[in-house]
Amino acid sequence: MSYEVESKKEIPIRKNIFHMFPVSQPFVEYPYNQCAVVGNGGILNKSLCGAEIDKSDFVFRCNLPPTTGDVSKDVGSKTNLVTVNPSIITLKYGNLKKNKTIFLEDIATYGDAFLLLPAFSFRANTGASFKVYYTLKESKARQKVLFFHPKYLKHLALFWRTKGVTAYRLSTGLMITSVAVELCEHVKLYGFWPFSKTIEDTPISHHYYDNRLPKRGFHQMPKEYSQILQLHVKGILKLQFSKCEVA
Repeated sequence: MSYEVESKKEIPIRKNIFHMFPVSQPFVEYPYNQCAVVGNGGILNKSLCGAEIDKSDFVFRCNLPPTTGDVSKDVGSKTNLVTVNPSIITLKYGNLKKNKTIFLEDIATYGDAFLLLPAFSFRANTGASFKVYYTLKESKARQKVLFFHPKYLKHLALFWRTKGVTAYRLSTGLMITSVAVELCEHVKLYGFWPFSKTIEDTPISHHYYDNRLPKRGFHQMPKEYSQILQLHVKGILKLQFSKCEVA
């Protein structure tokens, strides 16, 4: 198998790797009816969207965000699939050497969700992604690990390139939105708001849990958001810009 980005580098699929792959298509109720893609934008704070999100048939989340405690009323707690950037495993969890217990406690909040990792995008991602797989297997955790197919990510990047998104990497948000549009009849996006103020001109943090800004030059957020807005205008998905109505 060739890597997505380092396409000249190949990884031989021997038995140990082959056994990591799902035996059958893992999304048993596909296509899902109503799906929620929950971004991590600060616009979710005080949105009261949690109950609406949790009513969805399938909930996607990005990069192991917090869902417990007070934030659940705004972001919900239901999770069916959550992406994991391998850098989180390396930086936050020490490559699962010292902080394995903390990692398992943190992912326990996602119930029996799938953990989706880009193991074959770069060689640097493979080790950390495999470590997650083996850690969950050894601990008999409820969660299951899935890997993005490198050809899928390559074709996804080529598709969005035709729409003007020519950044070095697509953001996780655009990747998972694309997946949701393929897997679901109806898709609604929450927490997708790349601005520092709301429509009402109220200042907001970058994420709902911190104000750490993204690295410059890695993604093309303005172009990506323009494409998401076009999908909203065309009725392909819905964007939640404001607070949710509470019954």
